[in-house]
Amino acid sequence: MATPREIKRRIRSVKNIRQITMALEAVSASRVRRATADALRARAYANLSMEMLVNIATAIGTSGQSHPLLSQRSQVKTISVVLVTSDRGLSGAYNANIIRVARQFTERYGKPVRWIAVGRKGRDMLFRMRQNIVAEFTGLPPWWSISHVRPIVRVVQDEFLGGYSDEVFVAYTDFVNTLTQRPRLQRFLPLAADDMTQLEHLDFVKLRERPAVTVADYIYEPNASAILDEIVPKFVENILFELLLESAASEHSARMVAMRNASENAKALSDDLQLSYNKARQAAITGEILDIVGGVEAMGKRRESHSRPRAGVEPNGAYETERAQMPVEES
Repeated sequence: MATPREIKRRIRSVKNIRQITMALEAVSASRVRRATADALRARAYANLSMEMLVNIATAIGTSGQSHPLLSQRSQVKTISVVLVTSDRGLSGAYNANIIRVARQFTERYGKPVRWIAVGRKGRDMLFRMRQNIVAEFTGLPPWWSISHVRPIVRVVQDEFLGGYSDEVFVAYTDFVNTLTQRPRLQRFLPLAADDMTQLEHLDFVKLRERPAVTVADYIYEPNASAILDEIVPKFVENILFELLLESAASEHSARMVAMRNASENAKALSDDLQLSYNKARQAAITGEILDIVGGVEAMGKRRESHSRPRAGVEPNGAYETERAQMPVEES
């Protein structure tokens, strides 16, 4: 059994950890409000942008004109996966879930993979698994802006347009609410309605469906090619921007919930340790009392043994009486 001093040291350590987790929970709670609002606003804009892009691509496809980022390859030989994780930990299973889903998807897809790591945690895990990392983006900003997204989009477009990859996927975490975040994998390039019937049974694959109402007649000024060259790269940035905002909101929510659970567990552990400390302290006090009582009893028995008369010797009282009755010799 641990000594009271050791238990007291553990209680102090647990209380210090609880102060840290409560501070991290407060920081994440202040950030999750803004991140959630940004993700919801970007989600509506990205959905409408994608609907417009699919309509334009469908209308132009009938005329034989298309954009390189919209055209599908006849044969898929290599794919690229943008893995979106966080730079820091202490966020529960947020990073582990998205890494697991991305690895499961690549194994099911059965194609060579070129990884683009966004976040230090995903980069480190891919490096330990000896994966082919073609680009990495660490030191992520606290708040995403379109200027932070453009370097990532440039690398992704170079991968697709340069012929290094025939398809590009994004592994991110879809924000549902503060308590629920789902790891998802979505095809990013080419920008078209998804046709992945071989993977539709996987619940973590998010498919883009064609809008129910399509507009087949457009008037382009100056021409369709110029319009596509202008809007398609911007739509690519907006769609990736929305996915990164979804991941940021999920990260802050997961960290807030994880730190709240850690604070509650630390308080419960501190209470249990305090109870153990009280028991150990009571046991130590009881032992000391027993030692004192045993010492007193031993001293009493020893005093009694010294006060008993020896064999052949009268008690002190009789000895004094006989001595008093003896005649005193005169000098």
